[in-house]
Amino acid sequence: MVSWELIVRFAQVPSFILPAPTDIAARFVLDFPTLLSAARVTTIGVFGGILLGAGLAIVASLIVSLFERFAQTILVLVAVLSCAPVVALAPIFNAWFGSTNIFSKISVAAIMVFFPVMVNTTRGLLSVSPLHRELLDSLGASPGQFLRFVRIPGALPSLIDGLKIGATLAVIGIIVAEYFGGTANALGVLIANSAALSQFTLTWAAVFTASMLGLFAYGLILLLGRVVVPWRQTVL
Repeated sequence: MVSWELIVRFAQVPSFILPAPTDIAARFVLDFPTLLSAARVTTIGVFGGILLGAGLAIVASLIVSLFERFAQTILVLVAVLSCAPVVALAPIFNAWFGSTNIFSKISVAAIMVFFPVMVNTTRGLLSVSPLHRELLDSLGASPGQFLRFVRIPGALPSLIDGLKIGATLAVIGIIVAEYFGGTANALGVLIANSAALSQFTLTWAAVFTASMLGLFAYGLILLLGRVVVPWRQTVL
């Protein structure tokens, strides 16, 4: 940060190329109410997308785990689909649901969350110890009991790993979706409008706010991991 400040000051870098950190911080303080209001709107979209995407991914994973013979093939297809430019769907969803409708933003975030959560959770559900399988079979456990007592507890760490990836992707998805259109008081719209008006210190302040939102979402997932899987040390 100090190097950034010194380079900008001594090299006299124009603010439209790279503002100084102190200028960005001053603008952040000056426009804090505006940034906070925009962050509230974007936060709703981020966590709405995480909940919707994770919910659909968990259901899909449970269904796929019932067909172990075809699960790997399905995972390969899902991995291929995840390579598609999902953020390109933002203008399509804006056209479907309306650019000011928060659900159009949540849909983009949900799709970006769905893929890592679904892949990680499915792999966790399928990674069953042969010893556990033999033990449950010897006790005459039903498929439902096997799922409840072995598959689901064993898949929780993988679910958390998928959510950690999805949380950061959700922020990216929401910002991009808002960039293509949204309510005036949203971070993505604020970034686009301030850049168009050459208010680059405000643009960077909004980018910083979005970064903090991403860290906040990631931190909540880490906390969730410590609560849900306390037997496992959750790593960053």
